Amino acid sequence: MRTQADSLGKVFSESSAVLFDFDGPICHVFLGLPAPQVAAGLKDLLATIAPSLAGALNTNDPMEVHRVSMEGGPAALEAVEAALTEAEVRAVQVAGEPVDGAVRALRAAKASGRRVAIVSNNSSECVWEYLALHDLTGVVDEVFGRPKLRPDLMKPSPHPLLSAAAALAVDPTRMVLIGDSVTDVEAALATDARSVGYANKPTKERALAEAGADAVTLSMESVADALTRLG
Repeated sequence: MRTQADSLGKVFSESSAVLFDFDGPICHVFLGLPAPQVAAGLKDLLATIAPSLAGALNTNDPMEVHRVSMEGGPAALEAVEAALTEAEVRAVQVAGEPVDGAVRALRAAKASGRRVAIVSNNSSECVWEYLALHDLTGVVDEVFGRPKLRPDLMKPSPHPLLSAAAALAVDPTRMVLIGDSVTDVEAALATDARSVGYANKPTKERALAEAGADAVTLSMESVADALTRLG
């Protein structure tokens, strides 16, 4: 019977690039500045610019407010994206230490000779800010944040992963994305990349497996162990 370690080892052994989602596998972005608080501010902003969208803002997810802002026209989209990016940068400054095992996993991926990138629906600005705060910029080759003014191209769209493949000069089939959401798995499938589902909550394990993740892990420590064995 194949173990979790076997599954992780097989997936990583067949890769040339390891991609990490940011919020979940690396950092709890809104730990110190709660997402509902950020979403509330974005909803207030959007309501002043595009009052007709007020009824479509029944969410506590800042990313969903950003998606809805597209319907309000260019001015609304630009204002919400700028405000979201600013809030994310503030949030990562008070987000605390990286997820257990995340630093080891990043360093092990780099030490194994693979390309290492972060592919996130968060802004690249907040990702680089967090990496700098924790002395991790040297272990990441590239950061692919959400596409500017195109929330429709965020994961589960394959766009971010295709951008990563092109920039890293790696065939998509040789990439592995580590993510904690079904949308990460969907983005990988749409790109012909592999995926590792990080089930950081008990309810996620089955959902990630059923979505088609090539392997599912309960900890980033296990990811670090698997990558270390390849070094």
